[in-house]
Amino acid sequence: MQRPGRADRTTASVLLGGVTAFQLALAAGAPWGRLAWGGGHEGTLPIELRVSSGVAALLWGAATVAVAAERPRSARGQRVLLRGLGGVCGLGAALNLASPSRAERAVWAPVSAAAAVLTWRVARAVVVTDGSAGRAG
Repeated sequence: MQRPGRADRTTASVLLGGVTAFQLALAAGAPWGRLAWGGGHEGTLPIELRVSSGVAALLWGAATVAVAAERPRSARGQRVLLRGLGGVCGLGAALNLASPSRAERAVWAPVSAAAAVLTWRVARAVVVTDGSAGRAG
């Protein structure tokens, strides 16, 4: 039987992996500037933003691995990470909605909002016991 929250965890991991891949592509020079960082750059981003995308790719990649691999090992640690990630994704959704870039609003606001909801749902499915090691199911 599948553990509660497993489908949400998988879907969140896929979304976060997509964000990671997108940021990595931007850092490598993909011509998608209108879809990122406020949409003020048509084509390839300037070097400063490419470096920022590289750093973002590392951070999103670490988050993706942590969510997919159910890390940290303690349930309490997972809940903290998942709730923090949900907050960051929620903030990202708000910032993307406020972006002057129509493409950013259309693509990244819903992705960020979905990732926020999913990570919060996964956090709720993680059962914290006295030993902080248990999970639902």
